[in-house]
Amino acid sequence: MKKTKRVIKRKMWAIALGVLITSCSNDSDATEEASSSDLISVAELNYSDESEQISEELSEMAEEIYSIEELQQNAKGDYNSDYLPECLVISKVLEENMVTKTLDFGDGCELRNGNTVSGKVVLRYQKDIVANQKTITLSLEDYTFNAVVITGGATIVRTRSNANGNPQSVVNSAYEGTWPGGLTSSFEGNRTREWVEGYGSGTWQDNVFLVTGSTIYTNRLGVIWTKEVVTALRREMACRFIVSGALAITRNDATATLDFGGGECDNKGELTWPNGEVTEVNLRRFR
Repeated sequence: MKKTKRVIKRKMWAIALGVLITSCSNDSDATEEASSSDLISVAELNYSDESEQISEELSEMAEEIYSIEELQQNAKGDYNSDYLPECLVISKVLEENMVTKTLDFGDGCELRNGNTVSGKVVLRYQKDIVANQKTITLSLEDYTFNAVVITGGATIVRTRSNANGNPQSVVNSAYEGTWPGGLTSSFEGNRTREWVEGYGSGTWQDNVFLVTGSTIYTNRLGVIWTKEVVTALRREMACRFIVSGALAITRNDATATLDFGGGECDNKGELTWPNGEVTEVNLRRFR
């Protein structure tokens, strides 16, 4: 009898929190979950995570473009990277002490990691490449990411060598995405990205970043989630998922914790609800 009561209680709690445990979810499921103003759902968590991936990839493009020029100017000769696809067209304009680089992906260009983007990403920064710290502005023109229309931009404060001797970027970003079918969301963040492995190696597969900071995710109804990194997120470029680290996710004064695991490249995560119960979730990330 006691066991039966515990099972019923557990099921009622899962229903109350809107837990959706699936390996994938379609747009209608996600839209239904997004309409709730007081639940933390796995479907909405997936859209939030995909928004973060879009922001991450834009920051990584900016890092890669800038680091190529930085390394070429710092005795690395004709250094180049295999991260940037052949379909990308890069133009460079010098104006007084400013550099403007436009990354033109045309009507569709597949990145090395399988994501497809179109439109333009525009980067502007000071010409003085030897400066240890520099501000890079990022703006978008008719940009899409895996058919999601993205507007907005970012300011990146790039430090060539931080206290650990690693390149580091502090990224202040604000983006809005419109998914096929009309679902919209916005994503704002202040994240610090430390490049801890692979800088200057000439291959993107060994690049590793540790990410800290906080973000705000707003769904189409204006419901806000705040996400604070409580354990540094490890972003390995060879994997589209975060491989380790943890986030505290707060919505309507309730806080859950999402743990990305111990280093495996998979879509698994452990979500600890405010009452202490733990659910294994599958993060889609455009799967």
